[in-house]
Order: sequence, then structure tokens, then C-alpha cells
Amino acid sequence: MKPAERISVFVKLGKAIQDLNPEEKDELLWRAENNNNWFTKASVESALDGISIMLSKEKLDAWLSIYELKEVENPQSIGLMMAGNIPAVGFHDMMCVLLSGHQVVIKLSSSDEVVMKWLIKKLIEIDPRMESQIRVAEMLKGMDAYIATGSDNSSRYFNYYFGKYPHVIRQNRTSVAVLTGEESTEDYINLGKDIFQYYGLGCRNVSKIYVKSKNQLQDLLGALEVYSPISSHHKYHNNYDYNKSIYLVNLEDHLDNGFLLLKESEALVSPISVLFYEVYESIELLNEKLQQLEPKIQCVVGNGDEKVPFGTAQNPEPWEYADAVDTMAFLLELS
Repeated sequence: MKPAERISVFVKLGKAIQDLNPEEKDELLWRAENNNNWFTKASVESALDGISIMLSKEKLDAWLSIYELKEVENPQSIGLMMAGNIPAVGFHDMMCVLLSGHQVVIKLSSSDEVVMKWLIKKLIEIDPRMESQIRVAEMLKGMDAYIATGSDNSSRYFNYYFGKYPHVIRQNRTSVAVLTGEESTEDYINLGKDIFQYYGLGCRNVSKIYVKSKNQLQDLLGALEVYSPISSHHKYHNNYDYNKSIYLVNLEDHLDNGFLLLKESEALVSPISVLFYEVYESIELLNEKLQQLEPKIQCVVGNGDEKVPFGTAQNPEPWEYADAVDTMAFLLELS
């Protein structure tokens, strides 16, 4: 397939998602939630909306304009080990492989089989030639290169098995927010989306905030009351009850608004239903600290230059690569 044809397939996929009829959409959302209770209908719908926005012709053209895409005479087989923490989290990697002209062999996460299989099916319906470019497999042996996403622990296994091949191996990352004390109530509400969307399971979810003063915390908790319906999700609420009981038994200081716990900690990754916070002395010292922590941070949310605006952490542009590793450049070099 020519590069323009490959791009056209994904543009059409974006439109197919937007034009999805209600019956097919309801069935997809129901099947996804039935397979994984964390993948509520709202979560899956949000993920699909994000993909459809990403697949606009304007965004794809802007992203791919810096690369030299071409027809690949001898496409490589790229083994893709997908995560399953949020719906369709591995879609971008699959898209990169296919747009680069290579063939993708996918080991799906059992947590995210439904949505990914549906997206693959749609790609093949749009252009049957895609069927020869995509294969779902239980084992990823004998590939020419690998892209694997997992935890810090699983990355050690990935390195053991895939390290001798060209590879991109990703580890745990999380996201943080910087509050200066000048935020509005609307900023806090938008930050809530970065905290609660996908129940905090994504690497782009904010798991820690840096505050200028503890006085901000009460205002933040008050603004976040609009997200109280999250406590009706039984798995989320079980995590909240568990973490609250641990803090109470151990007499650990924390703030609580009935569905979110705020706890002071230098750690980056907080448990589900918990938001860590840390007070900083100056923005200069904080920037130095964040620079040191960069290998563990996916994005920094806040107002100001080089920060992701509040409420948009879960809507990355196609050129915003996970772990800041240019996946497309990696794949094109294989050619």
C-alpha cells in the first residue's frame, strides 16, 4: 500500500467511529464492560472519541509531515505486546506500525480484547488489504522487532526475551500536576478529569500534585465534589474503602471528601482513589526535581509553558509519544 492509502484508511476509521450507529455502539460498549468492569461505557466511549479526534486528516498530515513515508518492499514483522490498563491503549503503537508500512503481530491484553479486536475489524472492513498486515497471536516468537508496554517488573522479562532484537520497551510512568495557587475553580474541575478519567489507571492520569500551600487542598477537594458519582463504581469504591481503612488504622494524616483521599507523600504513584501531594518551596527548585524525575513522568499538567492544560491529559496528539520515544522514527529506521 502507498503511504497516502495507509493514511486514508485511518482517516476513514476516525469517521467510522464518529458515524457509528447507536445499536452497534451500545453492543460494543456492553461487551467491553462485560469483559472488564473497569471499562465502563463512559470510559470506552471517551477512548473512542479520543481516537476519532486523533485520526482527523489535518492531525495525521501534521504529524506525518516530518517523516519520509514510502512503500516498503520487504516489510518487517513487528511484535506488539499491548497493555490493557485503559481502553485501546495500544492503538497508537498499532497505527504507527501500519502507517510505517510494516506488518504487525499483536499479543492483546485479555483486559482489552474487545475494543482492540473491534478496531482491527473496522480497519479490515475499510480496506481488506489490511488483513494481510495485521495478525493477532498468543506468542510473539521470531519477530524482526518488538514494541512492548508493561510494568517495571514485566519490562525485565521483555528485555530478557526481546533485548537482542530492535525494540522499544516501556516501563511504568505516571503524570503529575503543578498548582501555583492562582488556579480557578474551573481549573480544579478540569484537573479532576485528569485525575478520575479511566479511574486513574492510565499513565497520563494525574496521581500526584505539587502545591504551593496546603491551603489549596480544601479548595481542590471542594471543586472535585462534582466527581462524586465515581464512588458508585464498586471496584473504585472498594479501593477507596481499603486505602481509607489503612490510613485510619495506621493513624496516617490524610484528607478525605468521601471518594478521594489526599495524602502527603514524596512518592509519585498513588493507589487508586488516592492523590498524593507535596508542598514545594519555589518553582525553580520544583522544576529541578521534575527534571530529575522525568524518566518516570509521562506528562506535567498545569497552567503555563510546556505543561499540558488542565483537563486534556487523556487526549494526546498523535505526535505525543509514550515515554517520549519516537515510535515512528524507530519503525522507519527498520526499513
